[in-house]
Amino acid sequence: MGEIFAGRYELVDPIGRGGVGAVWRAWDHRRRRYVAAKVLLQSDAHSLLRFVREQALRIDHPHVLAPASWAADDDKVLFTMDLVGGGSLAHLIGDYGPLPPHYVAELLDQLLAGLSAVHAEGVVHRDIKPANILLEATGTRRPHLRLSDFGISMRKGDPRLTQTDLVVGTPGYIAPEQSAYDEPDFPADLFATGLVALYLLEGAKPDAQALTELFRAHGTPPAPRTIPAPLWQVLAGLLQPDPHARFRSATGARKALAEAVQLLLPPGPDDEIIEVFDQLGPLPDGFGDHGPKAAAAAETSAPPATPATPAPPATPSPITPGIPSAPPPAASPPAPAPLTAAPPAHATSAPAPTPGPAPAPFPEHTPTRPYTLQAPPAPHIPAQTPATPATPAQNPPVHRTRPHRRRSGPPAKVAVPVLLLAALCFAVGFWALTQL
Repeated sequence: MGEIFAGRYELVDPIGRGGVGAVWRAWDHRRRRYVAAKVLLQSDAHSLLRFVREQALRIDHPHVLAPASWAADDDKVLFTMDLVGGGSLAHLIGDYGPLPPHYVAELLDQLLAGLSAVHAEGVVHRDIKPANILLEATGTRRPHLRLSDFGISMRKGDPRLTQTDLVVGTPGYIAPEQSAYDEPDFPADLFATGLVALYLLEGAKPDAQALTELFRAHGTPPAPRTIPAPLWQVLAGLLQPDPHARFRSATGARKALAEAVQLLLPPGPDDEIIEVFDQLGPLPDGFGDHGPKAAAAAETSAPPATPATPAPPATPSPITPGIPSAPPPAASPPAPAPLTAAPPAHATSAPAPTPGPAPAPFPEHTPTRPYTLQAPPAPHIPAQTPATPATPAQNPPVHRTRPHRRRSGPPAKVAVPVLLLAALCFAVGFWALTQL
């Protein structure tokens, strides 16, 4: 079992590392699915502030992978995102090398669509590179790209968290104006996007500085041999050293790309088929497709919970005249002999009654009365006749005796000595009077 954050997110295994945190595959116990959890590694104020900025970003777009929720546990914090299993563009180039132009155009269009949504929120990403662009594991179907890692992004107008003379970003994907310490702006993201597209077409990381010098010396150079001219014109509009000469927005670049795709040659039958594999690997021991195996087995083996049926309230049995009532519970004290107003049979001088028919049934007992002074209509005859054998199950009505009242005054063991002492004092006093 992995570490559980805030009683909800269970860390499973590490799958990556970012600028300020490690990325884990985690199980969300509330939503019952796997998510990607970014855990802050450092606890200094600067890193924590960047972390708070990143987790506060909420952009709902199919090509943007933004934080969805966050949690804190003691001195650790994390935020979660959708789990994307196809790896990054760097993994894709490592598997296939240069990609076909049509495939690159599809990926570039999705990247510009996601970047357009980010810029619409007033956010500059500042770290667009192949490792931060993830892919869903779609196999040989149409690729699905997600722009991720907003760790150093900032909203235009927000205060900077770094010194103004410090360059922020990944070397090789930094726009010329960023190297000149200009304020972050949207064209810088477009320049990095052009470098990513060139990386996908050539299969190697481009030399941004040499490319910038080439553009400054000769303007827009001719298209390289491996890149179709219509597609190169779009990349050139993204790679201009002067930010004012670039596309002013990602939406404008998408429109130019859509026109360029119409001029590309259709894919040939000999073109390699690109397949996006699942790069996450198998789950560790103790985890399955439906979460931790122990918890999943407990849920499947446990019978469905049914609400407990409350026991019916105890009600006294109905009393039918002429039929003795049911015996009381075993915990009840034994019933004393009934109080009768007539003298007992052995105390009278009347002759013994002759055997006759069975005695009349006992009067009906009312359980709500504490006691009764009513006597049976006939004296109790202990003799039993064969016709009506007496059984212990037939109990007479329950009659409760009055509680014994304690006499007032001191107990006898105290009163007797006091009386003897008083008598002695009286005798002594009487003797003293006789001596006068």
